[in-house]
Parts: sequence; C-alpha cells; structure tokens
Amino acid sequence: MHRTSPARVRSRPLRAVAVVLLTGAVLAGCSAAGDTASSSSAPVTATLAQESPRIVATTAAPTLPVTVASADGSPVTVTSADRIVAVDRNGTLGQTVFALGLGERLVGRDLATDFPEVHDLPVITPGGHQLNAEAVLGLRPTVVLTDGSIGPRSAVQQLRDAGIPVVTFPGDRTVAGVGGLVAAVGTALGVPDQGRQLAEHAATAITDATAQARQRATGERVAFLYLRGTSVAMMGGKGSGADELIAAIGEVDAGVDSGLGTAYTPITPEALIVAKPDVLLLMTHGLESVGGIDGLLQVPGIAQTPAGQNRRVVVMDDTDLLSFGADTGDVIRALGEAVHRSAGQ
Repeated sequence: MHRTSPARVRSRPLRAVAVVLLTGAVLAGCSAAGDTASSSSAPVTATLAQESPRIVATTAAPTLPVTVASADGSPVTVTSADRIVAVDRNGTLGQTVFALGLGERLVGRDLATDFPEVHDLPVITPGGHQLNAEAVLGLRPTVVLTDGSIGPRSAVQQLRDAGIPVVTFPGDRTVAGVGGLVAAVGTALGVPDQGRQLAEHAATAITDATAQARQRATGERVAFLYLRGTSVAMMGGKGSGADELIAAIGEVDAGVDSGLGTAYTPITPEALIVAKPDVLLLMTHGLESVGGIDGLLQVPGIAQTPAGQNRRVVVMDDTDLLSFGADTGDVIRALGEAVHRSAGQ
C-alpha cells in the first residue's frame, strides 16, 4: 500500500489542516441544514376540493307523508321535513341532508357536521357521542335522523314519546354502503329522486377517484392512528373505516395486514414493529393533541417505524376522513394524493 512520506506530510501541514477544517465545516453545515429541515417538517394534509358538501338539487320539494323502516326495527312515518335534526358520530347524515338541497331545513347538528353553512346551528351532541334530548325538543324538530353511534337509547325513546318521528340508519360506514345510505336519507325526507341522483353522483365519483389513486399506488403500508392526547392511542385494524379508504387508494392497511382483526387496538411498540408502516395517517386534531410530529415521535415505538424515521405523516380533517357520505370520492382522491406527496413524488 502506498504511504505518504513523513517529509511530505510535514511539508504541507497548513494545507492539510485547512482541508480538514473546511471539510468539517461543510459536513457540519450539511448536518445543521438536515437537522433544521427534519425538525421543521410538517405533515402532508389531505384536503377536499371544497369545504362544503356539493349540492345536487337546490329545488328539492319533499313529497310527504312517507313511512320508512327504521334501522332499529320500527316503522316511522314522516309527515314534515320542515325542521330537520340530523346527528351521528361521523357527520354523515347532516352532510347528506345538505347535499340533497335541504340544508336550510336543518335546525340542529352534531359536532362532526362542520362546514361554513351550518356553523350557526346549535350542537346537540355534547361530547360528540351523546344526544341531549331536552336540547333537541327545544328546537321543535319535525323529524330526527340518527344512527346507533349516538346514544343513549333512552334519549331516542324520549323523543319518540314526545311524538317526534325518529328515523335511525345503520351505523356501519363503508365505501360500498355510501350509495344506499344517501338514497335512504332521501327517501325518508320525501325526496327519493334526489336521493337516487346523489347516490349515482357519489358512486361515479368513488369509481373515478379509486381508479386515479390506484394508477399511482405503490403498495405503501399505511397505518391509521387514532390519538387523543397521550391517554388515547389506538391503531386501526379491520373495521376502522380507514381500512376501506386505504384499500380504495390501492395501498396496504398496515394494521389489517399485521393481523389486527378489530377496529382499534391500543398502540404498542410490538404492534408497530409488526405493522412496519411506511406512512402514518391521522386526523388533524389527533396529531395536534400530541404536539405535532415531534410529539408523535415520543409515542413508544413510533420513532422506530419506517414512517417515524422518515417523518412521513398524512393528516385529514376529523370531520372528513371517516364521514363516508356523498363526498367519499373526494376523500379518496385527497387521501391518495396526500400519500403520494408524502413520499416526495
């Protein structure tokens, strides 16, 4: 092996030192720049094309009365849709009423029904999952739409005892079930034609968005995390709803693929190691509740995942991600684009 002679080394000490110092400075500068870029990195936000639901019929005129089968087993006759209360955990029903062109008839909403046109309406689900019967009665509704995600049952019965028609719908939210749900809401409110039109529009949008997303899908492993501060930290599995959306965009639900057979499972380092997510998907408020990406990386096991190491985090507004309403096609489009962008592609 060739070696530099001691004489030659001594003949250029200043040059050698200069090179070392310059090299160190460059490396330090690169390291500092890299650290700055890493620490300032933000999540990629999946954003819908428009904030408010797209209305398919602005001149809807309900034809009533109509008797429909409520999901809880009882037939319900709706005689008026003049004053509508629509509440469920995901905001799907309120969104659907608005998309049917009946938004001006809404008099009460849930926390998840959250777009500019309804901000002035009273929220009658304190905490998000509980129905305040007294508050509903104070609004003098002519019909109440809800599902099994909002309770208690005694509150629903109290409304019925007061003579208010309460129509309940299935609480399961799936991509395939979107059309049936919006059509059923249209039928219950006396606008079946508008309901069918909205269902067809939703189906077309879902088909188009799914095809576009899958064209650029690369088999990324996406894990849906449901966080509410440090006290609630769950990973989505089969039945979370997010699994449907991840499948629709052509990627792999890391929770389902790793064997999580229930909708939500407490996050553990062991579960994360098995799941090996490339991307972490969260609701916007969930990420905020732990202090952003830096706080998320403090959750045990997150920093050791490929997603954590590369700080690949996608967020979507809480009221949009799992709504499964008429805008589901737009949700799929936005989610597919965001996952794609998170890879820097």
